[in-house]
Amino acid sequence: MTELSKSQKKLNKRITFKPSYFSFPYMALCIIFVVFPLVLVLVYAFISDTTGGFTFENFAEVFTSSNLMLLLRTIGIALLTTVICLLIAYPTALILASKPFNKFVILSLLFIIPMWMNFVLRVIALKELFSIMKINNGLFASVIGMVYDFLPFMLLPIYTVLSEMDKSYGEAAADLGANGFMKFIKVTLPLSAKGIASGVTMVFMPVFSAYAITDMLGNNDTTLIGKTINELFINGSTWGVGSAFSFILLLLVFGTMILSNLVGRDKTKAKGGAK
Repeated sequence: MTELSKSQKKLNKRITFKPSYFSFPYMALCIIFVVFPLVLVLVYAFISDTTGGFTFENFAEVFTSSNLMLLLRTIGIALLTTVICLLIAYPTALILASKPFNKFVILSLLFIIPMWMNFVLRVIALKELFSIMKINNGLFASVIGMVYDFLPFMLLPIYTVLSEMDKSYGEAAADLGANGFMKFIKVTLPLSAKGIASGVTMVFMPVFSAYAITDMLGNNDTTLIGKTINELFINGSTWGVGSAFSFILLLLVFGTMILSNLVGRDKTKAKGGAK
């Protein structure tokens, strides 16, 4: 009887299903659709489009003066769009998370509902509005289109952090004599830094690689690096240069993610130290 119970226990250990097994399909999908394409991009970045051999010429092509100007323009438009989204989203999130308005969920839904519509349709509608207002295609129209399209991605993380923030911190600051401005600078802003970092990441990265909006609302002065990469791959004979561009773009995106995570982590540590 003892031998039978031992063998039964061994059998139970063998057929035990761990919750971590549910991650295997996700890991397989990530390997097939994320890791493998990234490896292909890296491999093609070092293959010559003319000879098919190993080369660094693709990266030399990326860092020509014209392409560097294109990269700087892309970074500038992405930063401008991100800053405008932040300046609009933060006060809006403060209002929506404040006492008189936090009970009305419909107000926050007004900023989410446009996300349910295809972004191309939204940009077409905005383009028609600009046409009625006699606003020509260019930098102004492109940035407004970017802000209109990506504003909810900045608003939602900040609103979530502000709505979940412990109100007792603000009350304690007021009891210690802090006015509204000091309470915002010393309490609200540092505690919402994680939401700001998340919003900045969710806006800057897609804007940095987007090109459809600038194609529809912009001109030659608003061409972004995403359009150049698309044209290089569509061309069919310049995959190496296109892959090198994509690899550099990927490094910049990863750098932005790491920087935003470090900012959020530092603020969290500072919060923990204050406690």
